[in-house]
Amino acid sequence: MATAIQKITLSSARDIPFNKLVLSQSNIRRVKAGVSIEELAASIARRGLIQSLHVRPVLDAEGAETGMFEVPAGGRRYRALEMLVNQKRLNKTAAVPCVVGASNSGILMEEISLAENDERVPAHPLDQFRAFQSMRDKGMTEEAIAAAFFVGVNVVKQRLRLASVSPTLLDVYAEDGMTLEQLMAFSVSQDHARQEQVWEQIRNSWQKEPYHIRRMLTETTARASDKRAVFVGLDAYEAAGGLVLRDLFQSDDGGWLQDVSLLDRLVSEKLKVIADEIAAEGWKWVEAAVSIPYGVPHGLRELDGTPPDVSDEEQATRDALQAELDRLTDEYQDADELPDEVDERLGEIEAAMKALDNRPVRYDPTEIAIAGVFVSIDSDGSLSVDRGYVRPEDERPVDTPDDGALEEEVDPDTGEIRAPAIQRAVITVGGEPVPADDEDEDDGLKPLPERLVIELTAHRTLALRDALANHPQVALTMLLHKLVSDTFRHTAPTGCLEASVRHLYLSGQSEEMKASPAAQSEQTRHENWGDHVPADDQALWDWLEQLDDGTRLDLLAHCVSFGVNALYERPNPHAASGISRHGLEVRLAQADRLAHATGLDMAAAGWKPTVGNYLGRVTKTRILEAVREGAGERAAQLVDHMKKGDMAKEAERLLADSGWLPEPLRMSDDTAASDAQHATPQSGDEDLPAFLADDGEDDELAEEDDEPAGMIAAE
Repeated sequence: MATAIQKITLSSARDIPFNKLVLSQSNIRRVKAGVSIEELAASIARRGLIQSLHVRPVLDAEGAETGMFEVPAGGRRYRALEMLVNQKRLNKTAAVPCVVGASNSGILMEEISLAENDERVPAHPLDQFRAFQSMRDKGMTEEAIAAAFFVGVNVVKQRLRLASVSPTLLDVYAEDGMTLEQLMAFSVSQDHARQEQVWEQIRNSWQKEPYHIRRMLTETTARASDKRAVFVGLDAYEAAGGLVLRDLFQSDDGGWLQDVSLLDRLVSEKLKVIADEIAAEGWKWVEAAVSIPYGVPHGLRELDGTPPDVSDEEQATRDALQAELDRLTDEYQDADELPDEVDERLGEIEAAMKALDNRPVRYDPTEIAIAGVFVSIDSDGSLSVDRGYVRPEDERPVDTPDDGALEEEVDPDTGEIRAPAIQRAVITVGGEPVPADDEDEDDGLKPLPERLVIELTAHRTLALRDALANHPQVALTMLLHKLVSDTFRHTAPTGCLEASVRHLYLSGQSEEMKASPAAQSEQTRHENWGDHVPADDQALWDWLEQLDDGTRLDLLAHCVSFGVNALYERPNPHAASGISRHGLEVRLAQADRLAHATGLDMAAAGWKPTVGNYLGRVTKTRILEAVREGAGERAAQLVDHMKKGDMAKEAERLLADSGWLPEPLRMSDDTAASDAQHATPQSGDEDLPAFLADDGEDDELAEEDDEPAGMIAAE
């Protein structure tokens, strides 16, 4: 016969007037810790008593109940209630929820008190983060949350920032897969995909320090202390829609500017405005850039200017500033640290004196007409203007009448030198010529914007990779061509394939590219192969040996395809980094040859002209040219009177099924020639195709000097 299990009887609960409660001497708490009694009292006043007190009846000498109850568990709550009573905020006879233990229990009250404190488990930090997030989502402000839990607003901001990290990483943290410091580092970025990508890269690595995580998450950003950011100003950057990443857990020197393209565009626009102002002085040319490469002024003649006369008022101002500077220097020369107001005043004095001492010098107007100016940004973000440099080709002939005046500058009747004719300075910003403000965008067929060419060639690169992966014999030829070139032609340019495959960030990637047929095909193919490729090195070798020749060729084609780089990028004439002009020509010529070998047709691969990817980003002349080529002259006449926005939309409809392609996506007609005929210019100054020159019309273009232009390349 089964023995009945004895049921547990829980202690009863009842409301007891506060003045019938006394603190038990059996309560183990003696040391102050955790939330203060004052804060606990404020919490009870706000939320009520969340947890009941545990009490036992007080017995007299005969063992009879006296009507009083002692509190062995809940002493801090008792003291908080007592404080509220003393503050007249709680009635002394107010009913207090209590769990009443039996007076004849065999369990000591010290055991009850210790168990209550020892068995209490604090909430996981992630639970607090998510609780703060839930309260804010339901309408509480950060200030209200901070006041409710007696913490600073910045603490709440930090907890909310941690709660906004990728849910995938929060789950890892919840399972103790990463430390709180690492989670803090991930909160620098709000890009969940990038956070997860970085975690996958470091999770099995020895290098998982928080500083390394922060560096990886901000490698494509610009520091707020970057001279470009200081030059433009954070206010202007944010007003233009730029986002600033901030680290709430340590000093970040102002944070990181996330949109470097926007920053560079703002820098170019501000430099152009400054260059226009300087050009109004009459200079022949103005060259503006973030940095002027070392040695560029070498070989140029520097003009000797005349310092401007100093007026009595200016001299008096400078003398007064010098006297004040000397007085403050003598007064605080022994001080370990300057008061803030004195330090600020010294900075103002030095700046004022520098402005008086470094005023622009005066130049001969006839010399200004043949000279130019370099405009750049100093390391501290201030503007640097170097006037008065004459290029050798602009020097005047030596044999000129009237002490150097050119023949056409001398009036034949009077023999006097005419004033130099007003000329428009040739302005370049970042190495690219800036068109005059009065130039009409429809006057002639202009080159495509560089940013657009980069995006179009990125589309072509992706399509070439997909086409190559589906032609194993071509992939084998291409790989062998590369290896033989590297082995026997040590000076051969890189071309459009490198031997080892590595993934690089694609700077010219548009939103629609990830949904293109080529991208989907590549992703599916990669996932299918990835299900079979062993992770162990020896196992991988054994697996490859067992594959038949056809499967090995398919896998070879897939892997080699990731090394294709048919992307256009601006040649760098000043430094060894980047790509040379000749190297770019070789790359594009080999890309044409690869397109022919694989039979690539970008129209068949799914590319169609839209307002977003082409038509809305070129001039009206370019739009009409596209419609004329793709839909005929009659269609072009139907849209030639429209405004640009309407013309672009209608052109998208007319060209939808036409198969028309812009020049960067078309198949070259002469790729059958040899590499030398295609890639090597016949003279040192042979130009690339006209459409590859940037005319500055694409407002979204911004060149990043240190960003790799390739998508997926090899080394």
